[in-house]
Amino acid sequence: MAKILEMPKLSPTMEEGVLSAWHKKEGDAVAVDDLLAEVETDKATMEFRAFDKGTLLKILVAAGSNVKLGQPVAILGTPGEDLTQISPARVANAPPSPAVDPGPKTEALPAASSYAHDLPASMLPTPALHAREAAAPRVSTASPLDRTEHEPEGLPERQGDRVFASPFVRKQARELGVDLRGATGTGQGGRVVVGDLSALTGSAQASHAMVRAAPSTMNTGSAPAAPRLAEPEVRPLSMMRKTIARRLTESKTTVPHFYLTLDVDVEALVALRKKLNVELAQGEGATKLSVNDLLVKACALALVRVPEANAQFSPEAILVHRRVDISVAVAVPEGLVTPVVRDADKKSVATVAREIRDLAARAKAKKLKPEEMQDGTFSISNLGMFGIDAFSAVINPPEGAILAVGRVRDEPVVKDGQIVAGKRMSVTLSCDHRVIDGAVGAAFLAELRNLLERPVRILTG
Repeated sequence: MAKILEMPKLSPTMEEGVLSAWHKKEGDAVAVDDLLAEVETDKATMEFRAFDKGTLLKILVAAGSNVKLGQPVAILGTPGEDLTQISPARVANAPPSPAVDPGPKTEALPAASSYAHDLPASMLPTPALHAREAAAPRVSTASPLDRTEHEPEGLPERQGDRVFASPFVRKQARELGVDLRGATGTGQGGRVVVGDLSALTGSAQASHAMVRAAPSTMNTGSAPAAPRLAEPEVRPLSMMRKTIARRLTESKTTVPHFYLTLDVDVEALVALRKKLNVELAQGEGATKLSVNDLLVKACALALVRVPEANAQFSPEAILVHRRVDISVAVAVPEGLVTPVVRDADKKSVATVAREIRDLAARAKAKKLKPEEMQDGTFSISNLGMFGIDAFSAVINPPEGAILAVGRVRDEPVVKDGQIVAGKRMSVTLSCDHRVIDGAVGAAFLAELRNLLERPVRILTG
């Protein structure tokens, strides 16, 4: 019997996904655990595998479609099977994800005078407004200030040969060369309104000119037409970017951030790294250490010594973690992911370095497993490789803190009363004030500085 295959939940936080590619086509035989398709979730590109065997009778969504959890994506059964027994509503092809529509294009309307640029857009007449005026019964919108002292409200707007129109309409008529004498307007009591001018001239050009006009007492000439603005490139939001936008908005609006910044002397750290890389290069399968690798290990040790900084907030209690799992921010084309180095305090610097390389490579290839990007206890975001001196990072909930790391700077420093060449690095700790108070954050940074300025402790800690 034919069976409808629905979009499964491929990660704990997944609510929808983009079916990026089919690995089977209609008519193909499918065995249990065969790869049917690849699905881009909020975390990574996941494999959608078959739970049953049969023949892929029909594909219901095209590659590139945005699909909700539980939405039918295909029908599995036996060749020649009658699909009419399945509810037509469920078998109906799901539409592919629509391209983002930047909205209707509108022609820029040049102003007739320099004064028009000073007016808010809501005060400028538009073609749509005049189209409605032409189609609907005319109702005078002139204020009592538009009338002469002999034009009481409620009286007919036309008396004998006299023409009633507001000063703005009269001015526009003069600029367009329209004679209002003898004209019968469509406003209340025969009042001439803006929309009547084009009919009086019989010229579409006059109508367009009038639409663009604005009151001016300084300049009645026409300004050059405004240049046509180039349309922006439209980039539809990926699943990852949607998740980043949602989570960071939640973080900044629900987590009370505060920031602590420290400058660290990293001359000894840089020298140790250089020495270690020389030693490691002589062995097989050499691992080259970076400053960030040493920093991850140092943070892990500092969290062991100041466990109050290795915590998170819950509505009932503050959770102080007994594990030290460091989330390391990795930039990928679609945004940012944070793979986790588990038990970083218990691993050697070389092991930490190898794990970070592996996680970063698989993150960029979208091959990380969901569990490799969850349940960190502390985050590190390093932009030093991009030449950034210092910055403040947004906390990655539910973690209680994140460390933002700048570049290693060569600058003069004072040692023993002498100005000498030195190396400095700025670090900024973003703290969730519900969990971490200022004194706790300062204690963590002090411990981190002690480790970084005496880096041999990182190796022996």
